[in-house]
Amino acid sequence: MIIFDDEFHMYVLRDQAFAETWWEMPDEYTCGFDALARPLRMTGEPHKVRLELTNEEPDEAELRRLVANHYRRYLRGYLPPPATALADFIAALPREGM
Repeated sequence: MIIFDDEFHMYVLRDQAFAETWWEMPDEYTCGFDALARPLRMTGEPHKVRLELTNEEPDEAELRRLVANHYRRYLRGYLPPPATALADFIAALPREGM
């Protein structure tokens, strides 16, 4: 799960169950993607959030754009993973809660 908060800071979380437990406030969520780059929405209330697919179609270009933006803003001096395959790209992202 790759989640972006309301300041577009990126969080890479190991799975949906962990993400739903770890994330507390739905109003701090901007967007997210599963490991197949399918867009997610967050529903629920504080401390009881739920992630759901918004579309079965992957949006890999948008995911990569948001990751690149995160690196420019928060990880200056570093570049996003150069992997062309989506699975390799996601595997190379820094993780939270591993």
